[in-house]
Amino acid sequence: MSNILSEKFIGLLKEIVGEENVQASTVHRLAYSYDATAQYQSLPDAIVSPRNTKEVSEIIRLCQSKKIPIVPRGSGTNLAAGTVPSSGGIVLLFKHMNKIIELDEENLTVTVQPGVITKDLIDYVEKFDLFYPPDPSSMKISTIGGNINENSGGLRGLKYGVTRDYVYGLEVVMANGDIVKTGGKLAKDVAGYDLTSLFVGSEGTLGIVTEATLKLLPKPTYKETMLAFYDSLEHAAETVSKIIASKIIPATLEFMDQATIEVVEEYTKIGLPTDVEAVLLLEQDGPEEVVRDEMKRMEQVCKANHARKVTLASTQEEAEDLRTARRVALSALARKTPTTILEDATVPRSKIAEMVRKIRSIAEKHNVTICTFGHAGDGNLHPTCLTDARNKEEMERVEEAFAEIFSASIDLGGTITGEHGVGEMKAPYLEWKLGKEGIHVMKSIKDALDPTHIMNPGKVFAKSSKKRVVVTNDTNSSSTKNTTRV
Repeated sequence: MSNILSEKFIGLLKEIVGEENVQASTVHRLAYSYDATAQYQSLPDAIVSPRNTKEVSEIIRLCQSKKIPIVPRGSGTNLAAGTVPSSGGIVLLFKHMNKIIELDEENLTVTVQPGVITKDLIDYVEKFDLFYPPDPSSMKISTIGGNINENSGGLRGLKYGVTRDYVYGLEVVMANGDIVKTGGKLAKDVAGYDLTSLFVGSEGTLGIVTEATLKLLPKPTYKETMLAFYDSLEHAAETVSKIIASKIIPATLEFMDQATIEVVEEYTKIGLPTDVEAVLLLEQDGPEEVVRDEMKRMEQVCKANHARKVTLASTQEEAEDLRTARRVALSALARKTPTTILEDATVPRSKIAEMVRKIRSIAEKHNVTICTFGHAGDGNLHPTCLTDARNKEEMERVEEAFAEIFSASIDLGGTITGEHGVGEMKAPYLEWKLGKEGIHVMKSIKDALDPTHIMNPGKVFAKSSKKRVVVTNDTNSSSTKNTTRV
């Protein structure tokens, strides 16, 4: 039985959702005590699977009466400890709320429940020659509700944007149990505050999303895929900026460094060369004539920036292999060491080369192994550390390295997270980006909508902030300054 919840409370939950949809055994609680972040773990007191919005509302009202924390959870693929039940309470699962409610071809929208798998939605709408662009690497298992909570991106983010850009309207259950509907099937809507955008990316700290109306696009008619290989990591990074400066916006512009390439090739065995320092994956979609022209221009830019070789995928199968190679980068790296920590420091595209250099020098300074890959086209790099959480001394060096990486990103006009959210993991660093005034505004919103703080407590806002690390050009030295000076 739960450590906190009484038998009576468990019984009331069962009355709402049915006995089979409430689990409080140790085995079930352990299964939902962590997410893909791995380093964080905390037992919930029960796992509850509602079947509809009305049941979600009743659960929240019941929890509000006893001040029981509620953590909404999709597939647990987030990488910032955003769904770890750090304060105990109830984990809400949406395995029953997984329906595609309506496809509206006249308004180019689809209305779904939060438990719909991202890839299933993408495949479904493509049967109608429609297109849902957000494609996180976890899309085969991640859910739309989780994508909305984290404002997920993906490989197509450079050209098409992130989840927020495709959410027209939401149904949200508030912390008092009220059901609020925002937006609708509207390309334009400026009636009051933009509540839809407020909830997207809020990590379940303001309300529970129970339905979403999403924007669709016509499916692109043609696509080409290309790889460019580089003997210099800097030349690859500089190519990204040059392509954008050439007024070309590729559908995909991805980056992998040598360490990542070696591991991915070992895992996929698709023939990637492992003696290059970096590779760029470039894709373009649209009308065939336009795609062919822009791919030729991008090839010219790659070669002008010292690409050793540029190859065009000759078949759809070959193109899919190349995309898969990039998508499995994290999985491939995770096989190498007991602990894999993936971050997503993001900078303006023009600063990618400089940021890559800083990541390399910071890793050398702290004697840690960091592989870098990511969505280079939108400046979203994923420095990934291969380490072992059991080695406390090494983990201290890892934390120091990532703190310097976050600081370097901010100094270059970037941010501490481009698509993974803040969660619990990055909460101590949020003040570096927003300042005390920005944190105050966000806390005011949280207090207004969730005054008792039962909605995913412990996320986004840290009890105390880290001191800012100032990275100088001399990577053998650094200093700190208080976040109040940021």
